[in-house]
Amino acid sequence: MAGALTAITLSLVAFKDPGERYFEIAKNLDIFGTLFKEVNTYYVDEINPNEIIKTGIDAMLRSLDPYTNYIPEDEIEDYLTMTTGQYGGIGAVVGPRNGKTIVVMPYENSPAQKAGLKISDEILKIDGVDLKGKSQESISKLLKGQAGTVVKLTIRRYGQNNNQDVAVARENIKINNVPYYGMINEEVGYIALKDFTSGASREVKNALVELKSKGAKKLVFDLRDNPGGLLSEAVNVSNIFVAKDAEIVSTKGKVTDWNKTYTALNPPVDTEMPVVVLTSSRSASAAEIVSGVIQDYDRGVLVGQKTYGKGLVQATRSLSYNSKLKITTAKYYIPSGRCIQAIDYTHRNDDGSAGKIPDSLRVAFKTKNGRVVYDGGGVTPDVEVARPTVPSITQGLESKNLIFDYANKYYSEHASIKPAKAFSLSDAEYQDFVKWLGDKEYDYVTQVERNLEDLEATSKKEKYYDSIQDQIKALRTKIFHDKDSDLQKFKTELKPLLEEEIVARYYFQKGIQEASFDNDVDVLNALGLFKDSERYQQILKGK
Repeated sequence: MAGALTAITLSLVAFKDPGERYFEIAKNLDIFGTLFKEVNTYYVDEINPNEIIKTGIDAMLRSLDPYTNYIPEDEIEDYLTMTTGQYGGIGAVVGPRNGKTIVVMPYENSPAQKAGLKISDEILKIDGVDLKGKSQESISKLLKGQAGTVVKLTIRRYGQNNNQDVAVARENIKINNVPYYGMINEEVGYIALKDFTSGASREVKNALVELKSKGAKKLVFDLRDNPGGLLSEAVNVSNIFVAKDAEIVSTKGKVTDWNKTYTALNPPVDTEMPVVVLTSSRSASAAEIVSGVIQDYDRGVLVGQKTYGKGLVQATRSLSYNSKLKITTAKYYIPSGRCIQAIDYTHRNDDGSAGKIPDSLRVAFKTKNGRVVYDGGGVTPDVEVARPTVPSITQGLESKNLIFDYANKYYSEHASIKPAKAFSLSDAEYQDFVKWLGDKEYDYVTQVERNLEDLEATSKKEKYYDSIQDQIKALRTKIFHDKDSDLQKFKTELKPLLEEEIVARYYFQKGIQEASFDNDVDVLNALGLFKDSERYQQILKGK
């Protein structure tokens, strides 16, 4: 109730005639209440009050922006996990695979790993509850619980026919903001920052200090697919790379008392080391603040794809009955003065990016060195790198989990492998994978085949088909995919995916990361920039 009164009070301030505004609010709330009573009394079927009211609230908030959300009491735990990175559980990613509930990845040193759970273990029961037909949400709730309690899992291991019970003692699980950091080569360090929950800046700082002690003279700072998080952590992460007292970000909203300029409060860890920041179309919010700050101060070079374009700040307000409202309260502005909020955040590309925005709708700003940068749709990297096209055969194999399954087979037959960075499949081993696929069911449609189908449909619609049907049939014969041929044609794309999946069985998340370096186009572009120091400097000087 207090939160609702506060909202009404704020709205009154913004209008010249507060009496009329208050009347409109009271009138519409009364209409809503009487409408609900009528629906509840006379609708033909029984309704669930919680569900129908939440649907109404969600629809109302959706008309504002995608980031203003209602959080009912029964979803508070998930919300806290998202903001703090902590929960009580077993510490493993569990998900559906071919209709089964499978351990996809146990975190290192987690209760799941300590109890001996492995990737590919099928979970049949949790504390005696059969998982057949259970939703992913229900399974997650069964696995989570108070730290110190024990959950009994009935599992079936790959290649075994007998079930076994495994007792796992739940702990308070803290999902690391920095899941991996290490040396790519003798002088280039790498830090992957995947979230901005509490402690993110401490994790980045500790990682950078350790990498410098190991000889790192250059840094690849990976913010790809980072959805953002706490504004305070964005400020502190930026502070690691820029001087004390430097302006980081300012916020401006309706409630002017909440407007604030945030500056770097601490001595930086390093302001000289060459830095390449990796961004993607799903780098958002706090990740955009950090990448934007580094670009605005010409502190490093951004490589990858244009970021998501979320320049809005959310605050959490408490509501009655232990529910909460996450509400957009301000826009944020990075040091050059630009706001990177997408002009139209309701229509996006399939990859999440804001898409092309006409220059006439964007305002130019300048970095510290005078480079021109723009507002209105994410942070544009200094070196744009196109994402590799995923072959249709890859999608076909992954949709049937065949790469995952073959990695299980390989793991069951090999007690150990070389370190992740050095591991690679031989040509003979790849051919073994091809042979193994021989009796497996999977199919796919290539983009060329889709285009030909569209051509045929259009030609029939416009009555040209009769005159070109022979050519279409001949073309279909030529382009119709052959699985065996495609497995060889796309070996360069498939082999690294297979290697990473196999490495995961032995070295977990860190192994996947290290195995990916040789084939990661963004990382390779970063390493190329470090080798060409003149080009690196020219980019920062705007030449």
